[in-house]
Amino acid sequence: MTRSPHGRSAVSGAVVLGLTSTIGAGVFLGLAPAASISGRWFVPAAAIAALAALCSAFSTADQARGHPHAGGGYGYIRAQLGPWPARMGASAYLLGRAGVAAAVAGMAATYAFPENRMLVALLVLACGGVLSATGVRLGTGALRVAAAVVVVVLVLVVAVCFGVAPPPAPAVLPGSDDFTAFMGAAAVLFVAFTGFERVTAPFRDDPVHSVRTQRWAVPLLLALVLGLTLAVAAAVRYQLGAARLALSPAPLRDALLAADGGWLVPLVQLGALVAALSVLTSVFAGSRRALGAMAAAGDVPGRLAPVRGGREPWQVDVLAGVAASIVLLLAPPATALAIGACGTLFYYAFTNASARLLLQEERTWPMRTACFGLGLSVLLAMSSPVDALVTTFATMAIGTVLLGLCARIAARRRAAAALVPPRESRTSDSRDGDFLLRD
Repeated sequence: MTRSPHGRSAVSGAVVLGLTSTIGAGVFLGLAPAASISGRWFVPAAAIAALAALCSAFSTADQARGHPHAGGGYGYIRAQLGPWPARMGASAYLLGRAGVAAAVAGMAATYAFPENRMLVALLVLACGGVLSATGVRLGTGALRVAAAVVVVVLVLVVAVCFGVAPPPAPAVLPGSDDFTAFMGAAAVLFVAFTGFERVTAPFRDDPVHSVRTQRWAVPLLLALVLGLTLAVAAAVRYQLGAARLALSPAPLRDALLAADGGWLVPLVQLGALVAALSVLTSVFAGSRRALGAMAAAGDVPGRLAPVRGGREPWQVDVLAGVAASIVLLLAPPATALAIGACGTLFYYAFTNASARLLLQEERTWPMRTACFGLGLSVLLAMSSPVDALVTTFATMAIGTVLLGLCARIAARRRAAAALVPPRESRTSDSRDGDFLLRD
């Protein structure tokens, strides 16, 4: 990690870094499933999701300063709450990363090559895994270009959709207007705001931002993402109507076709691919850091621990890619997105809970933000779609048990190794002491 510059350049750099890790499946894919269950409450649902992300960002920022070498959220939870909550949080986190990766890859394939969606999605996942395993890191210039491409594409979509009168659409509102549907939509939209850990809890090669930079960059980042999400949602709903939006697998592409903007579809496909690769870079980096910290603590095999230079071995990226591929093969992109959101929300519930235990002098943000983030994370996670909730519960239970077994096996091996006396080294012939046996 490197120190970032100060002033406006540091704030803009932090916002760009966060945008490349945030704008992906939430905007390109999450609008349809959220609209299908939110009814008329889409805007409040997006605001609640952004608020939950803001509180979680404050919690991770405080803990990253208090435990700079802990290895991310797993290390924070383990330091504050103990090993078993850390294993539960890690299981939820890894499931969340796998779900988001599968959703992002499926989103890119749906936009760019819908006729070969599964094959292209697997290739996109493979590209993300190879980039992560080989240590390819996007520089500041590349990050700015990637963020600019995606933002320009979204702005053009909004302009074209609002520039043409929409075709007739049914006035039926999908979803329902009860509280459960409202919170369920907020849970799905939460994915649109994740990625802030690149600013609050930077990875190994990311710049470390000062408290002053984070005070400006984090709220600005989430406000920009919220504004873009609401603008794109309003534009595609204007063209498609609520019912067609809820059923669309690629809402931005379908809205452009409805607005006679087919000439812009190739640019949207490019933006979807750029957004997918940018988000996948962050997803694989997060999984790599979590598995490396778990290996160092003994919860997974030690061969996954960081090697010389502090970098995790390539097998970590293979495991992350295999997990994402399994989710991709078993669930459509919208379901994978819901699974990723539910797992990530439970992970941030544990992260906010551990942030509550920080001492006053270790805090930059009030403890109430961690309490509020904890409550919102649990409430949103429990309001997730039933299939995502059941999958998350099952994965957390199985993962926690397996991690506990791995830790016990590793502890027994260390205890057995400690009981074995070290062999004495000999540099001379074994017959050198034979004269002691002679008369």
